[in-house]
Amino acid sequence: MRYSQLLTQTLREVPADADAISHRLALRAGLIRPLAAGIFSYLPLGLRVKHKIEHILREEMARADCFEISMPVVQPAEIWREVPADADAISHRLALRAGLIRPLAAGIFSYLPLGLRVKHKIEHILREEMARADCFEISMPVVQPAEIWRESGRWDDVGPEMMRMKDRGNRDMCLAMTHEEVVTDLARHIAHSYRQLPLSAFQLQTKFRDEPRSRGGLIRVREFTMKDGYSFHIDQASLDAYYPRMYEAYQRIFERAGLGEHVIVVESDPGMMGGTEAHEFMYLNAGGEDTLLLCDRCGYHANRQVATHRREAVDPESAKPVEKVATPNCKTIEDVAAFLNVPQHKTAKAVFFVGTIAGEEKFIFALVRGDCELNETKLTNAIKAQTLRPATDGEIQGVGAVPGYAAPMAVTDALVVVDEAIAQGANFVSGANEHGYHYLNVNAGRDFEADIVTDLVAVERGMPCPKCGTPLDSTRGIEVGNIFKLGTKYSDSMGATVLDENGKARPLVMGCYGIGVGRLLACIIEAHHDDHGIVWPMSVAPFDVEIVVLTGRKPAGELEAAKELYDVLIAAGLEVLLDDRDERAGVKFNDADLIGIPIRLTVGSRGLSKGQVELKLRNADDRVDVALDQVVERVLAKAGRGKRREEGRGKRGEGRSERGETGEYEPGHRIRAHGGVGTGRERTGGEVVR
Repeated sequence: MRYSQLLTQTLREVPADADAISHRLALRAGLIRPLAAGIFSYLPLGLRVKHKIEHILREEMARADCFEISMPVVQPAEIWREVPADADAISHRLALRAGLIRPLAAGIFSYLPLGLRVKHKIEHILREEMARADCFEISMPVVQPAEIWRESGRWDDVGPEMMRMKDRGNRDMCLAMTHEEVVTDLARHIAHSYRQLPLSAFQLQTKFRDEPRSRGGLIRVREFTMKDGYSFHIDQASLDAYYPRMYEAYQRIFERAGLGEHVIVVESDPGMMGGTEAHEFMYLNAGGEDTLLLCDRCGYHANRQVATHRREAVDPESAKPVEKVATPNCKTIEDVAAFLNVPQHKTAKAVFFVGTIAGEEKFIFALVRGDCELNETKLTNAIKAQTLRPATDGEIQGVGAVPGYAAPMAVTDALVVVDEAIAQGANFVSGANEHGYHYLNVNAGRDFEADIVTDLVAVERGMPCPKCGTPLDSTRGIEVGNIFKLGTKYSDSMGATVLDENGKARPLVMGCYGIGVGRLLACIIEAHHDDHGIVWPMSVAPFDVEIVVLTGRKPAGELEAAKELYDVLIAAGLEVLLDDRDERAGVKFNDADLIGIPIRLTVGSRGLSKGQVELKLRNADDRVDVALDQVVERVLAKAGRGKRREEGRGKRGEGRSERGETGEYEPGHRIRAHGGVGTGRERTGGEVVR
């Protein structure tokens, strides 16, 4: 690590309120940075020390047979053989049955030992690839003061998904759902000159988002671990040059995690993050929440939230006089078009919302062509609404409109937002604000004025691609990562500036890069499973090898042989799970398939009598007998161990495994199963090798 990459400056003066010597030195040496009273961020040097302390703790807890979990609550790592009734996603059902996670409340889970090991493997890949992109690790607080959110303007903009609270001093606080404000606060205290730029930092931190409806197990949760990275630049050109490095890092991450062929990149909506450009990395899955529009011809990919389409040329048409006609019992576009014998694209569809804009509620009258659906994300962005909800019939009548027969004419106290096709076209059919009547030949600009004209159309399969005109295809996907060009949204509002080469103060230009760790874990299961359970890729599997011991009614040294083999494999640098439970062979084999460890070795009396054990790969049906003196060589070859040692190393050495230094998950811990999977741990001697 280079000194310039520490993302910190030492403080020459001791802060007046720092009474303890450790406090003064930690601040002066750039180990920590205060955010609020008793709330600190760990900067790179401090975080490295913290990781080393955690590494000592992990080792000593392992020596005491104390295995690691991640709570909200402690539960035994039991195998659930019955699928919970409310678990709809296959990854949710398998994660519960295999004992990876345990629910505490809606969208809140504990990670049990097997799940935590997978989570740590994913985090290790993230750390290595962030280091390759010259992005260095820090840790920012989960609890944040309202002041910095008010500085950015988001305290009032963000809706009920942010968990707000007060401390004992009656100060407004919140649980972090994102960290743009905190990292901008860090940057404005650390970066003062263009010579310090670009700077890039990331963290692996818990976040909380009070989702209205959690679903899919780890796919949409309320409490989650996020890898969020941030970069700071002197200008847009510097950000544009760095952005592809993160794009490529993300491609490597998903490739290493076993999702390379399943993930595509699409244009996306920056949403509450703000900024000028955003991309999402989407795992293609029929059960995904997002609809994606794709063009096979030119490669256009976009989330439906922001997807556009090529609009057909508008035929010149003279405005005709408005005519009021009776349309009894015609409340829908289909009814009106059929009754008046006009095409649906010549009708105007009114859609009503109430939006919170700048902290105040406003009635929204939106208008699109009758053959199109309205895109709420586009509408929300156009009016800069914090929240948006459907209007009630009473609210519609309150602005002078009639539900089912509404027209933008003569409405009061409403923000009228019109799609481009309505503004550019002519002679549309619309409601007449009178029950049972519609107007013919309504024209924007003559008969009513639009407050905003913008693209409001929700693009559908078959609409022409905006780039080449080819009919678009659609599919579903789950967002597993996102990258944003934030620009100066936060630095402008929070006064984060540096001096350029001419001594002029310039706002920092920011980028933001996120990956949800739990969601990525769930998508790996979605992509790698069969009818029997999970089929982990070697790169993220909780263990490399599982040894299944089959003990007959008259033990013939099977357990002793298995333990000896276990020790030999551990000494070779492999991660091994020993299943020595007193269970029937069928139960053990079924559980091994469910858990999905890549390599299974079966030790039984029949094989031992021939000096052999059975080797089976989880992703294959074949079983082979291997001589005991060849087991290590065969397993290392199947595990691709030599290749894995080099995999992901950074160009400058920063991507190397530093498990012995950083306090990350230690793969060499020996775990034995006594009455349940993963219930004890012993420390190994010697060097840890992945």
